[in-house]
Amino acid sequence: MVVGDIATGTEVLVIGAGPGGYVAAIRAAQEGLDTTLVEKDAYGGACLNRGCIPSKALISGSGLAHEAGNAESMGIHADPAVDMGKMVEWKDGVVDQLTSGVEKLCKANGVNLIEGTASFVDEHTARVAHGGEGQGSESIEFEHAIVATGSRPIQIPGFDFAEDHVWSSADALDADSVPDRLGIVGGGYIGMELATTYAKLGADVTVVEMLDDILDPYEDDVKRIVRKRAEELGVEFGFGEGASEWSEGADGGYLLHTETEEGEESTYGADKILVAVGRQPVTDGLDLENAGIETDDRGFIQTDDRTRTAVEHVHAVGDVAGDPMLAHAASKEGIVAAEVIAGEPAAMDQQAIPAAVFTDPEIGTVGLTEAEAEADGFDPVVGEMPFNASGRAMTTGHTEGFVRLVADDETGFVLGAQIVGPEASELIAEVALAIEMGATLEDVAATVHTHPTLAEAVMEAAENARGQAIHTLNR
Repeated sequence: MVVGDIATGTEVLVIGAGPGGYVAAIRAAQEGLDTTLVEKDAYGGACLNRGCIPSKALISGSGLAHEAGNAESMGIHADPAVDMGKMVEWKDGVVDQLTSGVEKLCKANGVNLIEGTASFVDEHTARVAHGGEGQGSESIEFEHAIVATGSRPIQIPGFDFAEDHVWSSADALDADSVPDRLGIVGGGYIGMELATTYAKLGADVTVVEMLDDILDPYEDDVKRIVRKRAEELGVEFGFGEGASEWSEGADGGYLLHTETEEGEESTYGADKILVAVGRQPVTDGLDLENAGIETDDRGFIQTDDRTRTAVEHVHAVGDVAGDPMLAHAASKEGIVAAEVIAGEPAAMDQQAIPAAVFTDPEIGTVGLTEAEAEADGFDPVVGEMPFNASGRAMTTGHTEGFVRLVADDETGFVLGAQIVGPEASELIAEVALAIEMGATLEDVAATVHTHPTLAEAVMEAAENARGQAIHTLNR
């Protein structure tokens, strides 16, 4: 404790109010534990304020504009004008409503909220520095702690986010105008989501990626569909190229310089350059060493399946604890951490955590691929249903992609799924439930699905794996 500190105590101290932290705090309070949640920035964390929610809002807005302007085949003729400033204002309204909702939920559940930056003094004490001159600090003694400080975009040498023309993903979500030319460094899920978004808004988009394809490590036939659609939207790609530097262009814009491993150089014109090469954990300033906690060589906090660190009463959840760096995984980890602290037999089950990419078309995956199932010793059977055979998909005008189910041939247990196509992010939930409850192909196939819906494709894929599909040829 330092002079001037206010000393308080709590049973559970949660550091960070993102989807892992605020969920952990609420569940801990529901378990009857005195819980304190410290947040230095905004409730909801990066996901709600600078990631998941704002990006999906702009994806929805850009998609609506593109659909309206490209529906001649349905007899619809329109030339929509996009007011980017107004779209961002609408997006911000969605974010503000949700962030205030998180704060209200925490208070309603009896969570003590503190604004400030927390750091460890020792394994049972943290200091919270309050923002603003003269605001001081306070020391908090805790029985248990949950670190949920999340992640931030990775910067690469020579591309400083402080430059107006160099964007992080957060900058891309706050732009009040659409650049004529957008260069994107990185073809992962963030880069590809924003590439399709800005292409639909009218930008000329170029994606440079060091690997030989986008969206590593998704399967080739899944990536191919997304890449083809992006190319149809006008997105250009430079594979096997790493961004080396930028320079000013003669036209008032900028030049994005790239280089291959063989030393071949390329140059792309851009008005804005978005760097989307991944995210890194936020642990600086936490003074983890004071609590006896070490990070791995990438800066992540190592945890067990009960979210415990090497210091058993200190937990870590969400992006700061490494893969899978997904908001819904963070929330589940937060629940597990709170329940473990409360003495319940909770633990993480990684097999049934779905993932989604909100490109056009969307990708949804869960569980094992066919190759992974074989590697794990299963004899997998696979069933597929193409969306071009789905009546509902045809009525929406989106027939790209398929549903693929992977199951164990001997028992019929569903092991995984890969969906690429319309509403894949929604459809994958059915398969996640099937895996979680130990359902078989017969269970999925025997479940009557509403007609006409996209979800029927999941049922048909299950039938296809059993050699009994009606609306697609059996494998």
